[in-house]
Amino acid sequence: MRQQAATLLWRAGIAATLVCAIGLLPWLTRTDPALTVLKARSAERDPDPQVLADIRTRLGLDDGPFRLLGQWLGGLWRGDAGQSWISGTEVTPALLNALGASLLLMAVALVCATVTAALICARTLWLGAHHRLAGRGTGGSGSAVLAALPEFLTASVLATVVGVQLGWLPALGWYGPQWTILPALALGLPAGAVLGRLLDDLLPGAFAEPWAPAAAARGLPGRAIARQALRRCLPGLLPNTGLFAVGLTGGSVAVEQIFDIPGLGRTTLQAALAQDLPVLQAGTLALVLLAATCAGLAALATRLLIGTALRDGALPSLHGPKPPVRGIQPIAYGGLPAVVIALGLPRDPLALDTQQRLQAPSRAHPFGTDALGRDILARVGHGALETLLLALAIGTAALLIGVLLGLLPRLSGPLVDTVTALPPVLVALLVTAVAGSGPATPALAVTAVAWAPLAAHTSALLRQERAALHITATLGLGAGPWHLLRHELLPAVLPPVTRHALLRLPGIALALASLAFLGLGSQPPSPEWGLLLAENQPYAERAPWAVLAPAAVLALLGALAVTAGSGARWGSPRPKAGGGARRPRRTPRPPVTEPEQQPRTRELVEAR
Repeated sequence: MRQQAATLLWRAGIAATLVCAIGLLPWLTRTDPALTVLKARSAERDPDPQVLADIRTRLGLDDGPFRLLGQWLGGLWRGDAGQSWISGTEVTPALLNALGASLLLMAVALVCATVTAALICARTLWLGAHHRLAGRGTGGSGSAVLAALPEFLTASVLATVVGVQLGWLPALGWYGPQWTILPALALGLPAGAVLGRLLDDLLPGAFAEPWAPAAAARGLPGRAIARQALRRCLPGLLPNTGLFAVGLTGGSVAVEQIFDIPGLGRTTLQAALAQDLPVLQAGTLALVLLAATCAGLAALATRLLIGTALRDGALPSLHGPKPPVRGIQPIAYGGLPAVVIALGLPRDPLALDTQQRLQAPSRAHPFGTDALGRDILARVGHGALETLLLALAIGTAALLIGVLLGLLPRLSGPLVDTVTALPPVLVALLVTAVAGSGPATPALAVTAVAWAPLAAHTSALLRQERAALHITATLGLGAGPWHLLRHELLPAVLPPVTRHALLRLPGIALALASLAFLGLGSQPPSPEWGLLLAENQPYAERAPWAVLAPAAVLALLGALAVTAGSGARWGSPRPKAGGGARRPRRTPRPPVTEPEQQPRTRELVEAR
């Protein structure tokens, strides 16, 4: 009870600190809130000193940020979140409408993500249920390509092709259930690919546990075994599923913008850019509360799935057999981008030719040209170094931070929930306010949010591994905490978390692209891959090759990352039942009598 109270106080302190930091945002950035409000209300109006003074008087800006924050918190207890500085309307009704739209979109997107994840794991479930998983690797390259698809690019293609050209579904607006399908697909497909790949990575370990062949020997049908294996693996992914749910609500800004959805993420982002503090504070608080609710539901579902085994330390160790080494796929996935980069480096990425605007691929321009007549192959080749090195550096830092904080779940749990609830653009604005604008600002902003899913994954796997039977036996033999962490816990946790980090490398590049699109990252004429996508996205219908080339390279990067790291294992994998490593043949022993039970148990523990 004391630990739960401390966790609750820690969570409340983080939320209060975040709300206070947002309330101080205009003063931290050393900008005039009155000038920002005037530009948001009327961009063409001159900033006359009398007009600015009138705005300060009506909004009470002269009283200082702390008085404004106190007034806002005082009204919050009565359900009054204040009035918008821009429109003058009440914040609470508008925020509830935006929250309802985002929750509906999140629900449909989660259904799409669940279906996508099920399709990715279907092959492994079928093979495991029919005892044919021995010696076969799980899928991964297709899901990696799907996970690397940019959400805004997928949304643009769906809106243009399915909504406008084919007319099958409505593409713009928010007027009923039909309007949720296309944006839900744009959000659910990449999220489902990531979740499906993570689940597919854990399933072989579940099928290799002793209960699976024992259940098959008793005649249980394959679907029952597959269902139990799925139940065994889901607790390790439920925290990340909750994070995805919150990300679908607060991080779907680009999709909401393309489909013109009045959601909570778009509302919060617009308030952040206009420094409309009452709306921004209320939207951020709603996202934080939603994140805490999702985390609580994930913890409850984990307890219901595992039962008392987690508390009593009676779980088997979820160590999967080492997958077969696949040397052809990594070479193929890595060779194609290498050839593209090698062909693009000798070309000039900044040469302009307005007579060759948006030209289709040809012998002179194999990838076509962009809106300024620049060669896309040259820009892809020259942008590789900046994109790959920066994404790899951020991914490495996020992995280290995520693993270190994941080892301390009581400290990192509330931090993970709070960080995930924030749109990356808002984090970038806060980082800019503290560290100032510069070339390192986008990297800091992306790193500040990229570690959270890895920390949640680490904590979930670590919690289950500590409840394994071999951990109890190791502790009984006198092993210390450092030996336990180095030789038992980390070898079980690091491989799946590392593959998770590799799967997110293309997403890091896309996060940098979104910040560059808003003026917070790489600026033109930089050939950074994410910036190429952002620059050419408006021309996707007229010149699809302008966005397909960098998107295809990012997809190949995701496939390369997953296939290259699919065989990463620390330590020796445990023998696989029904087809794994053969155990040495032993001579038969006579039946064990009652006095021999205790020495025999000790021998088994020592052998373990």
